[in-house]
Amino acid sequence: MFTRTRYQNGSLEPKERMNGERMWEFRFYETDSQGERQRRAVTVGSLSEFPTESAARKSPVVQALLLRINAERPQAGSAPPSFGAVIARYEQEEMPERYSTSSAYKSNIKNYIRPRWADTPINVVKPMPVEDWLKSLKLAPKTRGNIRSLMHTIFDCAERWELVDKNPIKLVRVKGASKRQTTPRVLRPEQFCLLPPLIVEPYRTQVWIAGCLGLRPSEIMPLQWDDFDFEDMKPLIQRSIVHGREDDVKTEYSRDYVPLDPALVGILLEHRERCYPTPEGWLFANPATGRPYHQDTIQQNHIREAGKKAGLGDGIGWKTFRHSYRSWMDDTGAPLTVQKELMRHASIQTTMNVYGKAMTDTKRHAHSKVVEMILKPKKTEETADPQNPVAAIGS
Repeated sequence: MFTRTRYQNGSLEPKERMNGERMWEFRFYETDSQGERQRRAVTVGSLSEFPTESAARKSPVVQALLLRINAERPQAGSAPPSFGAVIARYEQEEMPERYSTSSAYKSNIKNYIRPRWADTPINVVKPMPVEDWLKSLKLAPKTRGNIRSLMHTIFDCAERWELVDKNPIKLVRVKGASKRQTTPRVLRPEQFCLLPPLIVEPYRTQVWIAGCLGLRPSEIMPLQWDDFDFEDMKPLIQRSIVHGREDDVKTEYSRDYVPLDPALVGILLEHRERCYPTPEGWLFANPATGRPYHQDTIQQNHIREAGKKAGLGDGIGWKTFRHSYRSWMDDTGAPLTVQKELMRHASIQTTMNVYGKAMTDTKRHAHSKVVEMILKPKKTEETADPQNPVAAIGS
């Protein structure tokens, strides 16, 4: 016999925990893999967090569940879901697993998107109001661009869930989102070499690795001795760590072998003799915790201070070394394809447009070569007056 499945609103009941705290429990039915309806219960939050049933029903947990369990049976004549409900479902089902990415997304949702748009019905979110709102935020264009991109991603999910027909954020523009506010700092090799002697170990070895391999700090901190093949002179970059959270590398292209020069091998082997030993074989374990150091603290307390002592000013940091590494490769005349692989970028445009810039001396040399070609042409039959190259140009 056919049984019609109705739209579910679920039920909320306060339950007392063993510690005496009262929590809201949301109950609903869900069809399992065998097609059988099963009763489920999910803890929503405490009564101190949601004082009333109405407040608990508006919680992200309940809103996300209602969207999911009623996906195939929308309530006839019901109002469209709020954007807050869509955000909640995105957080539960689609949020990236990588910690550094998810933490940035959660921050933008908490601080900007949810306060402004959570209560807005999803069909009322239109391009121009969103664009005007983004303009009003006192944030850098790149940050506003990131918020716009996250909203676009959430609406893509809503479109896939058949909650909207079109993604309105496609038409939203953020002026200057792809432009830098400041030019990245790039050091000359001799400037970089002033820094390591001013930095104590083990941070000095970390800086040598950053300068010689161009690795991200999140890739330097979780290096293990088993990652290194000293016979073939190469380490495998295969993990990252941010705020103590170990994870995969940034992209699939970031996972790769990089070459080791014998001079750098010597520095690493010296470090192995004095590094703090751990079962995992971390290169840079903090003796207080047995876990890798936090890169932000090292940048603030050691790298920036060394930059000031070396007369390089403030603002020297991990990104300075990666940008400089890219520029040094450019200075050697390395092909862009090789530079892309050594930087482990997915796109050569990132290598060209985002990282590094030509060194001042290199640009001056290139400029002089052009001037020499133009103002000092070789003597030919067409040169009207060898003593006046400018006249020869105009002839």
